[in-house]
Amino acid sequence: MKILYQNSFKKSYKKRFFNNKRLINIISLRIQQFNINPNDIQLRTHTLSGAKKGLRSLSVTGDIRIIFYYDQNDNAVFIDIGTHNQVY
Repeated sequence: MKILYQNSFKKSYKKRFFNNKRLINIISLRIQQFNINPNDIQLRTHTLSGAKKGLRSLSVTGDIRIIFYYDQNDNAVFIDIGTHNQVY
C-alpha cells in the first residue's frame, strides 16, 4: 500500500501546521504508524457516515484527524487534515 496526498491535504497541512514543529513530528509518526499497520488500534481508524460517507478517518491526536479513502489499487489517499471541527 502507498500513501498518496491530494493537493487539498498538502494545503491544509501547510496552512494549519507549518509553524508547529511538535505537531509536525507527531503527524509524521502517525503516518509512519499507519503505513506499517493501518488498523493499529492507537490510530482509531474508522469509516465515516453522512456527508462524508465512503471516507475514513484516523486520529493523529485527541482532536487532529486525517480524512482519507482507499482507491481502486488499495492505496490510501489522504485528502484533509485538521481538528475535528475543521475536517467535519
